[in-house]
Amino acid sequence: MKILVTKNIPMWVEVSKPLVEAGHEVVVGGKLEDGYDAILTLLTDKIDEAFLTRDVNNKLRLIANYAVGFDNIDLEACRKRNIQVTNTPCEEVNESVAEFTWTLLLALARRLPEAGEFMKNAAYTGWDPGIFIGEDMKDKVLGIVGMGRIGGMVGKRAESFGMKVVYYNRKQVESVNYEFVEKLEDLLKGADVVTLHVPLTTETKHLINGKNLPLFKRGSFLINTARGPVVDEREVAEALRAGMIAGYGADVFENEPYPYPELLQMENVLLTPHIASATVAARKAMGNIAVLNLMEGLAGKVPPNLVCLP
Repeated sequence: MKILVTKNIPMWVEVSKPLVEAGHEVVVGGKLEDGYDAILTLLTDKIDEAFLTRDVNNKLRLIANYAVGFDNIDLEACRKRNIQVTNTPCEEVNESVAEFTWTLLLALARRLPEAGEFMKNAAYTGWDPGIFIGEDMKDKVLGIVGMGRIGGMVGKRAESFGMKVVYYNRKQVESVNYEFVEKLEDLLKGADVVTLHVPLTTETKHLINGKNLPLFKRGSFLINTARGPVVDEREVAEALRAGMIAGYGADVFENEPYPYPELLQMENVLLTPHIASATVAARKAMGNIAVLNLMEGLAGKVPPNLVCLP
């Protein structure tokens, strides 16, 4: 079988060994027009009807998306062409994103970006009790929007900081002991930190917007490691200017890779280049799972992480 990998991925030589040993032809950076049975895609690859028409021989049967989310893929277009789609969910990614959520939060709360620039600019002349005063997390309320695996891991870490955890979800999760809030608006009003962990759908696009940002508790922080369009970035910038929220941390952007320009100029904003899952363990696990999906699918079996069945 012939497999296209749209872009080289970390540790690819190691993780691709099963494909090579099975006799599959693997091409990195080729063109779909050349005819492939399967393709390994990244979340930056837009897989829609226009892309799929390049498969002129109608040979493609499997797409292994190297990501947990798959909003970059038109699933209906794939179904019409009898193409299976898989993703790479795993605990390693969940752990990495949960840890990174806390990295953003703590950096913002303790004003690390500002303090770092202060040092780089050689502005530090001696200890001063009044500079870069931040916030402790103890006794604060953490509001989690989306109580999936990552949301649960973020909440677990909050316990060690002595925080109260509440969550908003489409429905209550019976296995979770945190307080369930039925309305998003009520969570926003009471949380000192709001962290987003929902997939991007038509329902969650601009979930955080100009209508509900004024409801945020004054002095609160907003963290987004989910998908950029879950928030309206222009409205977030306005809320920051108006003092509705104290800070915004994001690893994803509404029009990726370009954040809303004003956010880049704000001291109380910390933006990172979509690296929440960028750890050795997570990247290796994602590669292994993507390869397993390819191996199983090309062998005529049902891939273990199937999200789209023709």
